[in-house]
Amino acid sequence: MAVLMRREAVQGAMARWQSHRWVLADVVPQEPGFGEAPRCLRQTEDEALWLYPGWQLELFSDDAEGYWLNLTSPTPSFFVMWRLQDEHGKESGQGPRAVPQALSLSYHDAGRWLDAQETVENVPASPEVVARLQAFIDAFYVPEVKRRQRPQSFRGLTDRFGQPASVSTADKRRGQGGAVGDRAAVGPQGGEA
Repeated sequence: MAVLMRREAVQGAMARWQSHRWVLADVVPQEPGFGEAPRCLRQTEDEALWLYPGWQLELFSDDAEGYWLNLTSPTPSFFVMWRLQDEHGKESGQGPRAVPQALSLSYHDAGRWLDAQETVENVPASPEVVARLQAFIDAFYVPEVKRRQRPQSFRGLTDRFGQPASVSTADKRRGQGGAVGDRAAVGPQGGEA
């Protein structure tokens, strides 16, 4: 696979703080003419388009659920994690350049990268890639059986030491006279019954 990154001029009020930004332009199948080294395909004052060829797209059976989540989304996509690198921008005099670091079709991978505060963008996958992803999922994805979780109110009680505990709603007496506020039964003669 090959990743295309585009540098474009920022429009509107945001241009006060940042004149240009990098975005993921596309992910395309690798072709022999691309070579192996990154190269600039087009560069103007306001735009630059860079090609990063030679990306291997591997699918792992233990991440079949992540691929399934992507496939069942409204738009199955490629996920690309990229970083700005200053040393590449010095060569062109255009400032830092966006360099892809990872490519995946897994929602789980994209989520982990986002959790790590990385820059992740997505572009729709081609119908051919979606068909191959569907075949992979059909072969390896086994939905996890959802077990009904028992409500908290039906779980057994334990004390702070992990021993079984019980709760009683019966009246408990304090001493012979009973608890404070207990009423004694009075017989017909005025005495206790």
